[in-house]
Amino acid sequence: MFKNTKNDYVGWMVLMGVIILLLEILFFNRGLIFSLFISSAMIYLGRKKLTKKRGKILFFGGIVFTLISILNMLTFKFILLAILLHFFIQYLKSKRNPRKMQPEFKEPVHIQQKETMISTKPFFENHFLGQQKTPNSVYEWNDVNIQTGIGDCVIDFSYTLLPQGETVIFIRNMIGNIQILIPYETEVSIHHSCVVGSANVFENHSSKMFNQVIQLKTPGYENAEQKVKIFTTLLVGNLEVSRI
Repeated sequence: MFKNTKNDYVGWMVLMGVIILLLEILFFNRGLIFSLFISSAMIYLGRKKLTKKRGKILFFGGIVFTLISILNMLTFKFILLAILLHFFIQYLKSKRNPRKMQPEFKEPVHIQQKETMISTKPFFENHFLGQQKTPNSVYEWNDVNIQTGIGDCVIDFSYTLLPQGETVIFIRNMIGNIQILIPYETEVSIHHSCVVGSANVFENHSSKMFNQVIQLKTPGYENAEQKVKIFTTLLVGNLEVSRI
């Protein structure tokens, strides 16, 4: 019962946050979307020319502009107030109903031996800033599951041998481009979500995506012995999946 009440509480908090965000955009701060779009564009353009002084100014200026916009949002202030209120209510409950600790006596159980696990080092890591790319020499494939901030990601299957069965790629990126190069004989399934950007998957082109989700797969995917399943999420950026 307590778990359901907690879930309802969190659900109501999220709903109220969305409503306040819409009210803020519609009535109090109509320029919020424009300011966030400008700051995102500054970060994206600055990252492209990060080695130059002008690029650094655009990049860090965009980050500062984004933080200022978020701090001035009524929704952000509401979330802070809600968090403080939540902890205050929990504090009052703990004072009214203090937790009682009672000793528990359990029968001794047989301790199982620890299961041996094999650790492998992934060639992709979670990075807030920077480009990641598969090696330009022969490498052993490992499934990819990463989330990044700002930067491009390139996966080239030219120098690796895919294992039998289903290979999985999860990439969640805020700003940047994702390029995946796949051999002709490999079947592919793609699930892509993007707020602003484009997607080019083989012969399928979506040049202007806005808050869209696309799902595509090759005809022989379900029965293939060797296949690749791709999940990608982009806030701002482009996806390209092509054959090699």
